[in-house]
Amino acid sequence: MVGIASSSSEGLSTQQSRSTARATTLGILAALAGLMFGLDTGVVAGALPFIATDFHAGDALQGWIVSSMMAGAAVGSLFAGRISVRFGRTGAMLGAAILFLLGTLLCALAPGAAVMIVGRLFLGLAVGVAAFAAPLYISEITVESVRGAMISFYQLMVSLGIFLAFVSDSLLASGGHWRWMLGVMALPASCFLGIVLILPHSPRWLMMRGEKERARRVLQSLRSDEEVAEAELVDIQSRLQKSSDAGLGLFRSNPNFRRTVFLGMLLQIMQQLSGINALLYYAPRVFQAAHFGTNASIWATTLVGLTNMALTGVAIACVDRWGRRPLLILSCGIAAFSLVGVGTLLAIGAQSFGLQLLLCGFVLLFVAGFAIGEGPLVWTLCSEVQPTRGRDFGIGCSTVTNWAANWAISNMFPLGMAMMGASSTFLLFAVFNGLFILVTVLFVPETKGVSLERLEANLFAGRRLRDLGR
Repeated sequence: MVGIASSSSEGLSTQQSRSTARATTLGILAALAGLMFGLDTGVVAGALPFIATDFHAGDALQGWIVSSMMAGAAVGSLFAGRISVRFGRTGAMLGAAILFLLGTLLCALAPGAAVMIVGRLFLGLAVGVAAFAAPLYISEITVESVRGAMISFYQLMVSLGIFLAFVSDSLLASGGHWRWMLGVMALPASCFLGIVLILPHSPRWLMMRGEKERARRVLQSLRSDEEVAEAELVDIQSRLQKSSDAGLGLFRSNPNFRRTVFLGMLLQIMQQLSGINALLYYAPRVFQAAHFGTNASIWATTLVGLTNMALTGVAIACVDRWGRRPLLILSCGIAAFSLVGVGTLLAIGAQSFGLQLLLCGFVLLFVAGFAIGEGPLVWTLCSEVQPTRGRDFGIGCSTVTNWAANWAISNMFPLGMAMMGASSTFLLFAVFNGLFILVTVLFVPETKGVSLERLEANLFAGRRLRDLGR
């Protein structure tokens, strides 16, 4: 400690620490929605080769089996905003938990590809709602000093889910037990369903409904210090009263709000064009293109999941120290460089053991680059830059865009690999990562340590997007 603090200052510091711990606990529980997201995203990679064999699925049908979840997620995110407004962020997560369980059972018991696709549509609906509600909930219950890390923790849970799904797939791969690969996801789905029931409503949502006393009680439980809670309550109320418009009405009437909506949509498109989900969904197929065996491909895919999880943890540690912009630029640069390496090795044919190891290294470097910035920070920024009155609509638009782009890429990737070749496909993704650097420099604000209310004030004052945090 530097300097001498008064007793009152020390007391305030202790109060703030305790309040952060309480909010952090609830944020971690809400972030388990990301675990479900990751499990259902990752499990299909290892199961797909065996499903394709049993159901006699060609490239097009495999694309539909994988991408049906993204189509469901796009539809789910369309309605997630309305569900979140009417039933609260916790109510939306509860509905998602039920859908996770139903979709898992349908997929595990599917007698054919049609039922499998329906089950993955259910999972997609759950993911679309949860991916909207959970980061929004976390952003509304945490304090500014840890908000970026806590929203990024949601992405860590996604990464953990992907890794655990890859491990499960690897352990069951030798027997081709794809029904067990899918069915084991019912256990975490049931746990998530129970956890959501104990989460309190977001104080901002309660204020939007006019339930000021309930919002005050929730804030006092999160912040511990009554003065801090009351000041935040007044700040939320003042922002809600500044505009009678919300959602689509605000989007139509206010050009400043339209800027953040379009920024969120652009960020989500660029995240998908990075190529990460094409790799995660089809990683065994990519490794097989480099002459890996089936089991070796699935274990290499597990390394991808481990790298993704570990480096997302690094992002959480750095996001509130280094800031959003530097991490995002570094992330895009690493991703672009590594994909050039992947594309080059696939072009020359990585048939020797040494070149196969080098290819695996470039793939892992790409995943590492994505995990420290493009993955967690896009969701963080999309939650932070939207104003209170239009937050549900703005995040809803960006989430729908994410899943629409995800669906398009995951659906077309097998055909793209067949038509363009693996090398050209990954070199194209490298170009998109380079463009993401330019987008970040020109449009992305630095939101580290800036309150949501200050970001909103700067937005409606007409400041440039990249200057909203100043």
